[in-house]
Amino acid sequence: MAKPVHAALGEVWLTCQVCQGDLFREREVLLNSTGMEFMKLAWANESATGLICWQCGYVHLFVNKDIKLYRADK
Repeated sequence: MAKPVHAALGEVWLTCQVCQGDLFREREVLLNSTGMEFMKLAWANESATGLICWQCGYVHLFVNKDIKLYRADK
């Protein structure tokens, strides 16, 4: 299982939009488009950083590559 992380965008620490939790697990998420799927090129789609709230499971997606992740002790 993934390790818990804290996340920040610049000077702003991120919290879950649903439960206000501040621990996440990170996962890369492909942003599939219908056209690329149709042409069998789904592998070439853009990806995003998915932060899954450790507490409630809500998935936050970030395309911004400036997001910083910091290991957290759970």
